[in-house]
Amino acid sequence: MTNQPYGAYDPSYQGQSYQDQSYQDQRQAAAQGVWPGQQAHEDPYADPYADQQYTQQWQGQTWETQTQPPVAPAAVAPDPAPAAPVAPVTPEPPAAPEAGPEYGPATLAGNSRVTDAQRARAEGRSPIIEPGIQPAALTALLGLLLAGGAALGTYALLVPLVLLQGLTAAGWFRLNGMWPARQGIALGFLGALAADAALLASDRSPAAILGTLGVWVLLSLVLQLRSHADPDERMYGLMATVVAAALAIAAGGYLAADASAVTAGAVAVAAGAVVRALPLPTPVSVVVALLAAAGAGFAVDGSAGAALGAGAAACALIGHRVASYDYPSRFVHFTAGVALPLAAAAPAVYALGRLVA
Repeated sequence: MTNQPYGAYDPSYQGQSYQDQSYQDQRQAAAQGVWPGQQAHEDPYADPYADQQYTQQWQGQTWETQTQPPVAPAAVAPDPAPAAPVAPVTPEPPAAPEAGPEYGPATLAGNSRVTDAQRARAEGRSPIIEPGIQPAALTALLGLLLAGGAALGTYALLVPLVLLQGLTAAGWFRLNGMWPARQGIALGFLGALAADAALLASDRSPAAILGTLGVWVLLSLVLQLRSHADPDERMYGLMATVVAAALAIAAGGYLAADASAVTAGAVAVAAGAVVRALPLPTPVSVVVALLAAAGAGFAVDGSAGAALGAGAAACALIGHRVASYDYPSRFVHFTAGVALPLAAAAPAVYALGRLVA
């Protein structure tokens, strides 16, 4: 044992720690200019892994050290300026109606263009739309057929007359907004055929027209009483059926009248219908149509024909006016618009023909 106190430094002590030895080796290597892990002379037989005990090895992932560009903060939109108050929109006045009777097409999805009838209703104008030149031309054609048939004989007159009666019954129901109305149209048409048969059987006696009309009114009343519709609807259907039958039966007056009267009256109605369809002011058109009808009657049968033609044309213009009422459709124009002028003129042709004969 030595007399040194416990813990004092003893240079001869052989139990130096590894850290002291390592520190002395590092100082010696630095004095020679060689760092740990580097040989003073390149030794081909040196241990290649000797310097790893002094170099720290990273076993995990590393972070990218490249400098990233700074991220600019998102631009904040300025608060929107308060909206200016919106002035109320004043609706534009409806456009003026066009020169001709043009109608928009009927579609399931609706029509972007208002019809002439809708515009007239919105503006508070008259609910009258006249048939136009095409129905007037058909009226003139049918009138000429009646005149030619009367000149040829009774049975030749019967063919255009039956066509006139069918158009009259169908057009009246459609004019009143009742479609389809097959039973009413068939009933009125059958009444007209029954009247024609009665006229032929009675040697064209006008009593056959009155008798058939009375029977058909009673038949229409019985059929409407058997209907299960509400009272208002039954009354409306009864009136439409009675009037349709009456007009179709009354057209049989051409069959009861003299042949010369039928010829003059039918020609006069044809001329008046065409002139009435010309684009003239209504009062002027009516006057000119009456004058044209009287002139056509005069050309056929002299002064008697002129008087008969003027009277027949006056009744025809009433029928034309009725066919123009309450925003009629094209179907109405080509049925009632064609037939009603001639059907309304038939009683005048018979009565005036008896007077001027």
